Amino acid sequence: MATRILIPTPLRPYTDKKDAVDAEGATVGELLADLTRRHEGLKAHLYNDQGRLRSFVNIYVNDEDIRYLQKEQTPVSAGDTVSIIPSVAGGAPTDTDTRTDASVRADADVRSVRLQPDRDLPQLTNDEIKRYSRHLIMPEVGVDGQRRLKAGSVLCIGAGGLGSPAAMYLAAAGVGTIGVVDFDVVDFSNLQRQIIHGTPDVGRSKLASARDRLAAINPHIDIRTYETALSSENALKLFEPYDVILDGTDNFPTRYLTNDACVLMGKPNAYGSIFRFEGQASVFAATGGPCYRCLYPEPPPPGLVPSCAEGGVLGVLPGVIGVIQATEAIKLITGIGEPLIGRFLIYDALRMRFRELKLKKDPDCPVCGTHPTVKRLIDYEQFCGIHPAAPEPVTVNNATDITAVELKKRLDRGDPLRIVDVREPNEYQINHIPGSTLIPLGDVPSRYGELDPGDEIVVQCKMGGRSAKAADFLRSVGFKRVLNLKGGILDWIDKVDPSQPKY
Repeated sequence: MATRILIPTPLRPYTDKKDAVDAEGATVGELLADLTRRHEGLKAHLYNDQGRLRSFVNIYVNDEDIRYLQKEQTPVSAGDTVSIIPSVAGGAPTDTDTRTDASVRADADVRSVRLQPDRDLPQLTNDEIKRYSRHLIMPEVGVDGQRRLKAGSVLCIGAGGLGSPAAMYLAAAGVGTIGVVDFDVVDFSNLQRQIIHGTPDVGRSKLASARDRLAAINPHIDIRTYETALSSENALKLFEPYDVILDGTDNFPTRYLTNDACVLMGKPNAYGSIFRFEGQASVFAATGGPCYRCLYPEPPPPGLVPSCAEGGVLGVLPGVIGVIQATEAIKLITGIGEPLIGRFLIYDALRMRFRELKLKKDPDCPVCGTHPTVKRLIDYEQFCGIHPAAPEPVTVNNATDITAVELKKRLDRGDPLRIVDVREPNEYQINHIPGSTLIPLGDVPSRYGELDPGDEIVVQCKMGGRSAKAADFLRSVGFKRVLNLKGGILDWIDKVDPSQPKY
């Protein structure tokens, strides 16, 4: 019996770029076993070393969450659709409300975050009445809703792809106080999607650029900027004055930190994430609703999930997801509509499809469950398995890595090295190391026979993440002399060949 399995964007390199495949089996476990037999590269992404399904990979059958069932024993029938949903490349007492999802949504329809009596809401000026007139004539928003927005506040974590459209629409909508946390500068590679910045802003602080743009959109709002990295030491203080936290992060440590701080402080988290052509959105840590850790209790190991810098992102995608995040923040502040609490929205830009999955609050969640074990912010770099980088070695002895400078020295000496580039063909067209062989990462399990196990092989990608996976695979099938190029071709360009373009 064949059952259709939907493959998310990050895992499609391992299924010959297919977004759906058929597998045989009467249970989820049998399906996944057949799937990984047919597509061997998926196994490391779905199972840990003990052969158990990874905690950051969720399986849905017909859009139903099966985490609280015996996941792999769940039966499947002809016509069922199985979805693999992996995580993609981060106060107040913990709420233990056990109401049903339906009651949570019903409450969300009629309650704002602040719940101020009308007499405590600020009045609108004549200029503001003209500016927000299209809101005021909508009975769902009206004057009181606009006054709630004026009294409301949102903290945007990041002024990048997601934070850009979200902050701009929040400013235009009249959210009275908008905070932005960032410590980066504007780079040319940002301009394809981070629309709050322009070409003249390249090299400027993102916060300075964002402040100018938001002030130009709406001079009636208070814009507060925090030029710092979000950390366990400052998160609670930064979050305290805000009603809604908007998660525009691009890494797992900051995403888990944001989630945990929101739960501890009772702040709803308007969540979004993006990768290539696919986006996700939800509202976490709202009263009675699930948090991010309910969905993904643990992060993936470092390097297993590629970042947008490695995998790319369609420029308009963060616009769609960021605007959804802004929409949810506005609904939470005004108390209108049905927020994405207990619902997980997935957007496929290539096929212009939205899917909605049900998400339950996990009673055993270590942060928001009935008996929480995480009661303070922790070291999230350590939690995500990220450790400070060791000093770069001058030479490579029995190491598994090689630096760009050392590779250049060995090539100049005439050492017989085989360089294998595991990026995609379109990336190889932009730049490449002369003499390298292109074998995309997803093709390595089926094409490693083209390589001689006796050769000394240097595996290379953009920054070193994908090539590390390829090197590990080659070693697992018997290759003894495999090195990974630290920093990838970007480091090669910086230190060896600056004539090549960077991306």
